[in-house]
Amino acid sequence: MVTITCRGVDVELGRQRILAGIDLEFAPGTLVGVIGPNGAGKSTLARAILNLIPVSAGSVTIDGADIARLSPAELARRIAYLPQGQELHWPLSVERLVGLGRLPHLAPFSRIGEADQAAIEAVMAQTGVLALRDRIANELSGGERARVMLARALATEAAALIVDEPLASLDPGHQIDVMTLLAGRARAGALVIVVLHDLAAAARYCDRLVLLDGGSVVGDGQPADVLSEDALAAVYGITAWRGEIGAMPLIMPLNRCR
Repeated sequence: MVTITCRGVDVELGRQRILAGIDLEFAPGTLVGVIGPNGAGKSTLARAILNLIPVSAGSVTIDGADIARLSPAELARRIAYLPQGQELHWPLSVERLVGLGRLPHLAPFSRIGEADQAAIEAVMAQTGVLALRDRIANELSGGERARVMLARALATEAAALIVDEPLASLDPGHQIDVMTLLAGRARAGALVIVVLHDLAAAARYCDRLVLLDGGSVVGDGQPADVLSEDALAAVYGITAWRGEIGAMPLIMPLNRCR
């Protein structure tokens, strides 16, 4: 179980303030969607939580421990991360690439053991890439590669998972598979934070939404409340249609309103 807390977090890159006064707490057993327009600071927030970029003010803690005091290996064991748009530069097989997710658990120069191999097999099955195990990863299609990279993140078996735009290159069927998988991880007790542009997926699958605009939190709560008509107009400049099928909420952006 992992709880992540941001208190008064500012991030500056160069002379530009990207995040300002972020106060958030992310609890285990929750699928949290981080949404907002381009340039709102979504990916920066993810990277700040992971100590990949320094905060200029405030603090980020994991179970009360300052991230700056955790070793990279300890942080990797607690939080798995899938950034957007990863490039593959080495001709590794899919199975070996997924196996890199086990590195935080391995001692230097040690080899993959039975428990590690079982974890690799499980996540390849969950992400639907078992049939690709012997393929060279950088020869895959964009959608296939995206699922392999997700499998690598899941192979870490961390108690928290941060994924940045996991749906970007996937067809509709695999988008459903990925969001269902992430929701299942949250129901099993993990903390899952997912950066999304797809408002329909955010409304359908997420337990909570954090809406960023201009580097600040402008909405935080239940999807139906955060994705209000006023918020969509103010932040995105759009109108949207809303509905339900059974208990499943639906939202479809329609037009620009400004």
